[in-house]
Amino acid sequence: MTVAPMQESVVEARPTGEGFVARLFRNPKFSVGAIIFLFLALVAIIGGLAIDPSQRLTGAFMPRQPPSAGLWLGSDSLGRSIFIQLLEAIPKSMQVGLIAATLGTLLGALIGFVGGYFGGVVDAVLRVLIDVFLSVPSLLFLILIASLVRGVNVQTMALIIGVFAWAWPARQVRAQVLSLKERGFVEVARMSGMGGLEIIGRELMPHMFQWLGANFVNAFIAAILAESGLSILGLGPQREMTLGMMIYWALSYGAILQNFWWWWMTPVLTLMLLFLALYLIHLGFDEVSNPRLRVEG
Repeated sequence: MTVAPMQESVVEARPTGEGFVARLFRNPKFSVGAIIFLFLALVAIIGGLAIDPSQRLTGAFMPRQPPSAGLWLGSDSLGRSIFIQLLEAIPKSMQVGLIAATLGTLLGALIGFVGGYFGGVVDAVLRVLIDVFLSVPSLLFLILIASLVRGVNVQTMALIIGVFAWAWPARQVRAQVLSLKERGFVEVARMSGMGGLEIIGRELMPHMFQWLGANFVNAFIAAILAESGLSILGLGPQREMTLGMMIYWALSYGAILQNFWWWWMTPVLTLMLLFLALYLIHLGFDEVSNPRLRVEG
């Protein structure tokens, strides 16, 4: 008779953040991915601060030069250094991913928690809204909105992508909340006089932080991929440099046809390295937070 309460207390124990963070950094996939990501970010930020502003101008270097000691990654047809463009593009692409992933995850979590916990008419309306956003082709709407918005910049592009990034986490959070709100610890919170929003913030959210973290990384990858796709189509921030815009300008000036391999290959390889880093972070996060994938020791 005493075994069931002990099992229930173990299942409903609130996850501790300190132990989770320690397990994260012991995971080799997460550690390698985080090192690569931080390396790219630090090189771009520190290198960007050290560059002379005059070297960013068009015609600052001889055009169409291959990589050399003076030009580490060569120059484009307008006499701009590919390396300097890369230092500007990496933080901009990361900024798109950060803004879009944060907006999508927070909005999705809010809608999922409110709909799943309160139920009734509120849940019915939010569930229909979620189903509508999941059923429409988001890429088509992203292309349509990006083409209609004039003078799009990095922040606007991130907001456009983030608007379509909330529906999936909202559905997943709602499903988890429908299960969690029937647990004993939620009933105890109700009996102690907690309100609905207080129960969501103090009792339900701690159980979802780990999943939301994994979803955030996944949304980060999707946002950078979406920005790159839109930029290659010519719908990106024309006056700012992202990795997608680097590919767009290389294609626009015929870098592939003229065999300027250093021009188009640099952003492509950087995107692959960035995706690899984020994918390893996502895998490590998932292995640590998902009990079925967790490997002890």
